[in-house]
Amino acid sequence: MPLERPPGFRPAPGPLAGLHIVDCSTVLAGPYCAMLLGDLGADVVKVEPPEGDATRGWGPPWVGSEADGTRTAAYYLAVNRNKRSLRLDLKVPAGAEVLRRLLTRGDVVVENYRVGGFARLGFEDETLERLNPGLVHLAISGFGPTGPAAALPGYDFAIQAASGLMSITGVPDADGGGPTKVGVAISDVVTGMLGAVSVLAALVGRERDREHAPGGGQRIDISLLGATLASLVNQAQNAFVTGKAPERLGNAHPNIVPYETFDTADRPIAVAVGSERQWPRFCDVLGMPALAVDPRFATNGDRVVRRAALRPILAARLRERDAASWLAALDAASIPCAPINDVVTAFASDEAGALGMVVEQEHPAWGVIRQVGIPFRLSATPATIRTPPPALGEQADEILGELGYTSDQVATLRADGVV
Repeated sequence: MPLERPPGFRPAPGPLAGLHIVDCSTVLAGPYCAMLLGDLGADVVKVEPPEGDATRGWGPPWVGSEADGTRTAAYYLAVNRNKRSLRLDLKVPAGAEVLRRLLTRGDVVVENYRVGGFARLGFEDETLERLNPGLVHLAISGFGPTGPAAALPGYDFAIQAASGLMSITGVPDADGGGPTKVGVAISDVVTGMLGAVSVLAALVGRERDREHAPGGGQRIDISLLGATLASLVNQAQNAFVTGKAPERLGNAHPNIVPYETFDTADRPIAVAVGSERQWPRFCDVLGMPALAVDPRFATNGDRVVRRAALRPILAARLRERDAASWLAALDAASIPCAPINDVVTAFASDEAGALGMVVEQEHPAWGVIRQVGIPFRLSATPATIRTPPPALGEQADEILGELGYTSDQVATLRADGVV
């Protein structure tokens, strides 16, 4: 039941309100991490190279117009709300000085330069420690700061291949398939999520340790490869136990049966019989109660071992009726199931609406932007979407003014191409 609040209670700002995040990352993993922190209330300054984050050009689709210079890819919009943009050339001393001022007042810096790249710009660990002993430095790389591949760039597609994720995704060879990437850049997304978790842990640790010593900042290293390997969970454990690499099973589950897609008379559906209590109810819905007591399929372990014998029996029965009738019957019996929606249909569903997973924002150049909502809800300090993704350098004057630059100094920085 909902928490009871005293009369006159008003939600507090987001839990990270008052924290300053310097987002020096580009593309997806780092920007996604920084956006999550921004959703939670932090002030995020996105420091972009002179040409802007590469994802601004990763279209179509686009918003804005090429004619007036506002054209920006939808990709960029996905991970850059709740940020302020500062276009900054870090290869010149004046640009590096602007970043030093940002870091001096910052709580967290997120960067995904190739290993050693941030240091080569003059921001090695020792310098950051001198600038701000309390700074949390999240360094994102493809393969980690050490090891034979440390110097290589990290791209989601290559990481999905190298991590083994691609080897377990797709249709089996016997059915004419091959390794397939996940439909979103999942290695980047998981890395961004785990990066946010580690940053929050470091911030909690900093506050705890400040009771005993000043500073409390630290460096956090996270790699796309490590995060993706960690995401393999049960598949990795299966490999450790058996010594064998898991095989591709299409939409089937390696450890649960039946737990996959089935064709019906008109379209496929997903069925997830995830417990022994559900199995006999599922058999009853199919009108095949004898299956529930068939000793060949008595337990999930039995069904996994005899998957090849069981699946054709279930598939033949499910093809006899249309998807809507099966889904209604399965829902009535509390058997987990779902239609296979496309992305537009999924976000238009009543369920997505109830979760607030579609939001609209107004941008002065791009008009109304529809975006994915925030998937978590905090009852007392809610996360919020306060500002749309910024145009390149949109808040430069505002940010530089906060750092102590006069209007004449800002004009000089602009004239010199620094910002």
